[in-house]
Amino acid sequence: MPNTTAYNILRLTTCGNVDDGKSTLIGRMLLDTKSIMEDQLEAIRSASERRGIPGVDLSLITDGLKAEREQGITIDVAYRYFSTAKRKFIISDTPGHIQYTRNMVTGASNSNLAVILVDARRGIQEQTCRHAFIASLLRIPHLVLCINKMDLVGYDEKIYQSIVDDFKDFSSRLEVQDVQFIPVSALIGDNVVHRSENMPWYQGTTLMYHLENVHINSDLNQIDCRFPVQHVIRPRSTSFPDYRGYAGRISGGVFRPGDSVMVLPSGFTSRIKSIGLGEQALMEAFSPMSVTLCLEDDLDVSRGNMIVRENNLPTSGQDIDLMVCWFNQRALQPETRYIIQHTTHEVRCQVKEIRYKMDINTLRRVTDDPNLGMNDIGRVRIRTTQPLHYDSYRRNRITGSVIFVDENSCETVGAGMII
Repeated sequence: MPNTTAYNILRLTTCGNVDDGKSTLIGRMLLDTKSIMEDQLEAIRSASERRGIPGVDLSLITDGLKAEREQGITIDVAYRYFSTAKRKFIISDTPGHIQYTRNMVTGASNSNLAVILVDARRGIQEQTCRHAFIASLLRIPHLVLCINKMDLVGYDEKIYQSIVDDFKDFSSRLEVQDVQFIPVSALIGDNVVHRSENMPWYQGTTLMYHLENVHINSDLNQIDCRFPVQHVIRPRSTSFPDYRGYAGRISGGVFRPGDSVMVLPSGFTSRIKSIGLGEQALMEAFSPMSVTLCLEDDLDVSRGNMIVRENNLPTSGQDIDLMVCWFNQRALQPETRYIIQHTTHEVRCQVKEIRYKMDINTLRRVTDDPNLGMNDIGRVRIRTTQPLHYDSYRRNRITGSVIFVDENSCETVGAGMII
C-alpha cells in the first residue's frame, strides 16, 4: 500500500432526522477544535442575539442559506473544511427532510464515513433508517451513530443502550461492517471533542478521537488499475513539440512507469513512459491522485477513454443493472431516454425496466409500481447506445457509479450504482 498524505484526508457526512442536531454537532466540533475565525464567531454571536438566543447558536455555522436560518433547518448540502494535528477533514452537512433525500445522496457520495445522529428522546426514526440504508447503498465503509441530546434525558444509560440495540437490529439487514456508537450532547459538548464527566458509564472514545484515528487506507481499490482520461495535453510549443499527455484522476490501482497498459475501447496497448504531477516526475501514482500519464506509443486516446492493465480489464456491456436514487419531480419510467455520465465518458441510454423499488422502512421490494418518484430508490435496467467499461459499485465506487442527465434540460435527475 503506498504511503501518502492523500489518505490523511477524511471525508465525512452528517445525516439523520430533522432537528436531531447535525448542524449543531458540526458547529461544536469546529468551535472546540478552534477552527472558527474570531470574526466568524462574532458574526454568529450577533446573529444569535438577533434571534433571541443566548450565547452562540452553533447551527448557524453551517446553515448558510437565508431560508435555512429563518426555518432553523438544513436545506442544501453545506461543506466545511478544517484540520487538527492528526488529520484534515471535509464535512458535508446534509438535510434531514425526506424531500431533500437527493441532497443527502449528493453529499454522502464521496464520503469515507457517515455520522448518523439520533435524538435520544425520540430514538430511531424513519429518516434514521432511510439514511442508514442510503449509507449502506453508497458503500460508505464506516458509520458512527451519535445518540445526541443525552443531556435532555438525564444522561440515562438505559435509553442509550435501548437505541443502540434498536439500531443493531436494523443494521443487521444492511451491508455495514463498521458501526460505532457514541452518546453525545452537541449543544453542551459532551463526548464531541472532550470526554464527558456526565456519563462515567461510557468507556468509549469521543467522536473527534474516532474521526482522527479511523483507518481508511484500505477503503480505496488499489488492485484494479483504472484511469479515465479527462483531457489530452498537447502544448505544441518549441519546448515540447511532441509532448502528448493524458490527464485525469486515477479511479483505482497503482500505476508506475514501464507498466503495460491497454486503452479502452480501442484495445490498443502500450507502456507508461512517465507519470507527472505538475512539473514533478513520479515513480508511482495511485487513487485518488490526479496526474498526467505519457505513453511510449502515439495512440488515438481521447476524453472518455480509459487506461487499464492488460490482464485486469473492467466489465464491458450495454445492458446494465443499477440501483438508482431518483432526484427529479418527473418520475423515472420505462422506455424513457437519458444521458449517462460515467467517469469522463458520456453516452445515451434507454430505461428498459424498473424491476422494483425499495420500501425504506421495511427494506422490502415493491414490485407493483411501474415508476420511481422523486427521492425513491429502486433497481433499474438500462441499455446504452455504446458499451460502458465499468466495475460493480461494490468493487469501485468511481467506475461503478453513473449520473442520469435529462436530454432537454441538461439537469441531473438521478444517481445510479451499478450492480
